[in-house]
Amino acid sequence: MIIQKGIITEQTIYSRELDEDVTLLIYLPSTFSPLYKYSLLIAQDGKDYFMFGKVGRVVEQLIEEQKIDRTIVVGIPYKDVHDRYEKYHPNGSKHTAYLKFLANELVPYLDQEFPTYEMGMGRALIGDSLGGTVSLLAGLTYPHTFGKIAMQSPYINKALLEKIEQFSEPHLLHIYHSIGNKETDVKTTDGNVRDFITPNRKAYDRFVQKGFSYKYEEFSGDHTWTYWQPDLPRALAYILAL
Repeated sequence: MIIQKGIITEQTIYSRELDEDVTLLIYLPSTFSPLYKYSLLIAQDGKDYFMFGKVGRVVEQLIEEQKIDRTIVVGIPYKDVHDRYEKYHPNGSKHTAYLKFLANELVPYLDQEFPTYEMGMGRALIGDSLGGTVSLLAGLTYPHTFGKIAMQSPYINKALLEKIEQFSEPHLLHIYHSIGNKETDVKTTDGNVRDFITPNRKAYDRFVQKGFSYKYEEFSGDHTWTYWQPDLPRALAYILAL
């Protein structure tokens, strides 16, 4: 398969777990060569990370500055807010199937198509809000498959705090976690207004207590790309460091 370098190309794969075609946005860095191995950065909210996060540009810059490993970005767009909720939210009807898709279908496909490391520490997941939640849950569920997690302003509930506490292999995960100090009344897709920062601070306590390889950033701002975009270079420099 010939793919142009340094631009986003679109591919589609069929998921048996989800029983649907899944669109992938693939970004190969401009210096891409099949002679080298590459880390994978798999982004939930894939279109948003390219449009608003400018993730391709960020990756190019960090590779050029030799701050991160050679990296291929794979964005997974959501169809609409309902589709996003059903797949990303822990209570969503497609949530478990989506986690299985990531681990059992997407990863083997990418390892076949591209020169990857084929190990957990060679694969990173990233997402904002519910995208950060599902990224963390994928790591907690399949820690040998996904070794690196970046979550920007994730939705955290009591059940997720308990999963962090119960996780028995924190040495397998390398986590970046950021939240805005003004995220006290976030409007969510279910129509509610929620305090995000308090449960995120509780998650911070648990990550530290459990001894995860972990970096926490509390930025001055709210639940928007205005703050996630400038946070992105910090997140990637941490989880994809050489």
